[in-house]
Amino acid sequence: MLRITHLNKHIVAALLASVWFSGPVLSQETLVDDLLRQLREAEPGQSARIEEAIRTEWSKSGSATIDLLFRRGQDAMAEGAFDIAVEHFTAAIDHDPSYASGYSGRANAYYRLGYIGPALDDLQHVLVLNPENFVALRGLGVILEEVGRYDEALAAYQAVLALHPNEENALQAVERIQAETQGEAI
Repeated sequence: MLRITHLNKHIVAALLASVWFSGPVLSQETLVDDLLRQLREAEPGQSARIEEAIRTEWSKSGSATIDLLFRRGQDAMAEGAFDIAVEHFTAAIDHDPSYASGYSGRANAYYRLGYIGPALDDLQHVLVLNPENFVALRGLGVILEEVGRYDEALAAYQAVLALHPNEENALQAVERIQAETQGEAI
């Protein structure tokens, strides 16, 4: 009997630990879902604050190492050291291949370096991991527009607007592409 009680204590402790450690993940997902809802319903003046809160939540990896590598990548981007940014974002991805923000950051760095193919590949990874990532959708729209794939770019920008109706760059891009594809001057 003593052995069974001892085993039950371990099972209960393991169960409690799993619930404890899964709590923050669930609350982060709930928070992002709530912020995305707020973003869809926001007035134009409120959107920037909500977008920043979403981006902050998306950047949280749950690992101090990955968070540090991501911040170093962002710092390198801010300094214009895009090749170094690629290295930091790649290291973050190597630590956790499911970390969508690592791919997003690296896609931006690749784009700045003129590496369109790798940027598109990374944006695809982001959207597989996080289909509601309007930042990746916007990046996809920019690249597709640049290479003259206007129908696909328009679809990407419209997907951004479905998530973030006040996204000014996407609004302007939709108008620009519609004018271009209708033969009007931009």
